[in-house]
Amino acid sequence: MDPLAALLDGVRARSAAFCQAILEPPWSLRISDGAPLALATTLRGHAWIVPGRGEPVLMRTGDVAIVKGPDPYTIGDDPATAPEIVVHAGNRLTTVDGVDVTDELRLGPRTSGRTPDGSAIVASGTYQVSGDVSERLLNALPEIVLVPRSDARSPIMELLAQEVDGEGPGQQVLLDRLLDLALLATLRAWFARPEAKAPGWYRAQSDPLIGPALRLIHDDPARSWTVALLAEKVGASRAAFARRFTTLVGEPPMAYLTGWRMALAADLLRSSDTTIDAVARYVGYANAFALSVAFKRVRGVSPSRHRTRV
Repeated sequence: MDPLAALLDGVRARSAAFCQAILEPPWSLRISDGAPLALATTLRGHAWIVPGRGEPVLMRTGDVAIVKGPDPYTIGDDPATAPEIVVHAGNRLTTVDGVDVTDELRLGPRTSGRTPDGSAIVASGTYQVSGDVSERLLNALPEIVLVPRSDARSPIMELLAQEVDGEGPGQQVLLDRLLDLALLATLRAWFARPEAKAPGWYRAQSDPLIGPALRLIHDDPARSWTVALLAEKVGASRAAFARRFTTLVGEPPMAYLTGWRMALAADLLRSSDTTIDAVARYVGYANAFALSVAFKRVRGVSPSRHRTRV
């Protein structure tokens, strides 16, 4: 498993919320659903995404955007248009004064608007993600990622939009999987752009020595890896491997391994009742004591304290 696949596994859609808005200028929506990650595209017309901080971003027809939450942001026909509708979790719609207008604006199971003939159509899906593994991916992204239609080169968003109003058997699962594919395609297209400043672990995946080493670490984090063993596995000298890994990834091999193990352990501690001893063995430590020493050194708290901390 490569690093991107490992990180995306933590943000896999599960009962994701989908929304398609049909709009006519002047229009503006305040997105206050608290979602950590949203994927959006304009199927018709254009839309300005206005973050709480930073400059507005124009999303033209066919462009795809990834927006990091959970802070509210605005999307409208013009950055200066004041919001008139607030979008809450579960696609609940209210006026800015708090009056619920969800039923009044419903045009379909997941489609809202005042008329089906609006000049702008914006489709989106949101992820309710959490955890340290997911955080590693989110930290690599700017507040708004915009991939132009010419670079997206994927029909997945169009297919997703076609399925948004469907109600057949397994519809939610189908939408979830399409959203996952759309996110993967968008991230790959974004990281390929020069302005993306892709993180070291992403750029290093294409390196003939470091790419395989990263996959070894992610495929089997519990193995007793050493710099010498990783170097041997990829056919390099220990010194040359360590130097190249640090240069490309931005940190030494053992620091990267420890960071990945700690992220996995942190998520397991929060998301399951697995014993600390079992978590320790899963991420490559002999017992709970060994994990506790490493975890406290890296995270500043013990595994048991991390598990119960709000």
